[in-house]
Parts: sequence; structure tokens; C-alpha cells
Amino acid sequence: MGLLDKLRGELIDIIEWIDDTQRTLVWRFPRYHNQIKNGAQLIVRPGQQAIFVHRGEIADVFEPGHYTLTTDNLPILSTLAGWKHGFDSPFKAEVYFVSTRQITDLKWGTPNPIMLRDPDFGPIRLRAFGTYALKAIDPQALLRELVGTDGTFETDEVTELMRSIIVEAFADWIGTQQIAALDLAAKYREMAEDLRKVVCERIDDEYGLEVPQLFIVNVSFPEAVEKALDTRSSMGVIGDMGRFQQYQMGQAMMAAAENPAGGGAAEGMGLGMGFAMANQMIQGGANVGAAPPPPPTGATWYVSVNGQPVGPMDVRQLAQGIASGQYGANPYVWTAGMAQWLPAAQVPQLSAALGTVPPPPPPA
Repeated sequence: MGLLDKLRGELIDIIEWIDDTQRTLVWRFPRYHNQIKNGAQLIVRPGQQAIFVHRGEIADVFEPGHYTLTTDNLPILSTLAGWKHGFDSPFKAEVYFVSTRQITDLKWGTPNPIMLRDPDFGPIRLRAFGTYALKAIDPQALLRELVGTDGTFETDEVTELMRSIIVEAFADWIGTQQIAALDLAAKYREMAEDLRKVVCERIDDEYGLEVPQLFIVNVSFPEAVEKALDTRSSMGVIGDMGRFQQYQMGQAMMAAAENPAGGGAAEGMGLGMGFAMANQMIQGGANVGAAPPPPPTGATWYVSVNGQPVGPMDVRQLAQGIASGQYGANPYVWTAGMAQWLPAAQVPQLSAALGTVPPPPPPA
């Protein structure tokens, strides 16, 4: 081998792209003045295409493989450059590597709620978000329409465009299908496939891109609507709202009776809830819950002391106990025929007896 052949061998270039970004769609091979030596080695890895551009015109396209660049495998570039009988000197050309693999886990979502007319709720707003994958299927169209002269073209430069196309397709689909909002969750897969097809029709021929996968992760209501739905669901689980309110009032009355420190405030609250509960029972025809057992003959009254019924006793015994302070100034009492416990001062049957009992004598 002569010295000239040795020097020529040392000048052979290796043109390749090792992509470690996972987000790059197009990358231009850096060359000083775009000069490529005769016999340069071109390595195109799986998931790539190499495109030669000469003076703004797309020339030859190489699929994955290992090539030695000559006039035999650069027919279009040879024609553009005017090579008729081969060449021995370096030539100028730009080499773009295009990633043809799927770029996954890209996000899409509605920046603003979409207004709809729902058959169940009337006018309503919905939000949606999901993921999709992107793939270049026509590198030449991608270079012409989006890349231009960029040395590196990332997915971030096209995600805003993709998001707008997907959201527009989603709004059109959900507006024409007239599906109740509560039934959308059962149609995520069908909806996602329809969206994918519409998006592919938009970007295939125009941008040389494809969406091989598209997923809808969630379609949600505004927060206020979700709270209203939760309340509605809770009411459905409770069932009879009247009985539930009676149960809550009964629990609150027992808690007030067990809290002697509440004083007059607790008594007033218990009295108010008692009247409300009685009113509900009268309006709804509700049956009164289990009452204390009927007292024996001659003993008709019970009094609440620290949350426990004390009795039975007659009217005189009850009046004396109240007057002496044994049961407090205005204790809760009950007798057969009463719907609930009431303060003694509110029971008409006791007004005469309480008024005739003298107060306790002063201390000696």
C-alpha cells in the first residue's frame, strides 16, 4: 500500500448517530462545511433513517444498515451534484438522522374545561387527560414541514401541536356522541381509538407523523360537581332521609342529656331538636321508637338523671324532687303518651303540681 492510499484510508469518515436522549426525533450529523469524504462509512441503526440533503433538496434516503458511500448508492445525489463518472474528492451534503421508533409516555390534556350538554345534568364542564406515543413514518415530510434547518428537533417542539390536535378531536367526538358523563368511563378504550384515528388522519400526510398508541387516563368533573355527586351518592346509600334525620336527632339528644355541663344551652338544644323530631314524626307518620316500659299502677313518671331514667314515680314525688333540687331545676321527664323526653317546665300536666309544691325551707 502506497503512502497516498494510506492517507486516503485515514481520511474515511464514519457517519452514525448514537441516540441516548429518548426524546429526539431528528438530528443533523455535524460536518465542517458539510464535507464528506469519498468512501465514507454510513451506519444506520435499527429505528433510524438517514437522509442526505444537497443544496436544500432531499436526495437519497438510507434504511438501517452499513453502507460505503459511493456513486452507486448515492444515485440522486450524484445526479444533483453532476457526477457522471464517479468522484474522488470530498463532497458537500447534509445528513439528517430521523428516529423511526416510538417515543412513548407523552402527555396530553385539556387546558380548559370543555362545555357539554349532558342528558342527566344539563350544561356541564369536563376535563380529560391521558398519554400517547409518537412515531415518524415519513421522514421526508417531517423534514419539509417541521424540522427545516434545525440541527436537533425534539419532541418538545411538536407536543404543543399534538396536544391541540388531540384536544380538538376529543371535543368534537364527545360533543357528537351525546354520551352521558357518568357513562364515559365505560367507553375510554373506544373513545381513545376513535381519537387516535382522527389524529393520525391530521398528521400523517401533513407532518409525516403517526400516533400508534393513545390512551385516556381520566375524564373528570369540576370539583364542585364532584362534591355534589358525592352528596347525591351518600343520600342514595342512606335511603330514607327522614328516618336518618330522626336517628341523628336522637343521638344528639342523648349526647346533650349525658353532658350535664351543658346547662341551659344543652337543655334548649335538646328541646329544639325534640320539637323538630316530633314535627317530622307527625308529618311523615313515622312510628316512635322503643319507649321505656309502662310504669306500674300509681307510678307514671320518669326523670332523666345523668342520662339515665329514674322512676317510676307519681306526680307528687316528681314535683318534690324538682323543688328540692334533687333532679335539677328543669329536668327532662317522660310519661306514657309522650313522644319524647321534654323539660318538666314544658309539660302542661306538671305545671299545676310544680306550682303547688313549696320551695325548700331556708337552712337553720
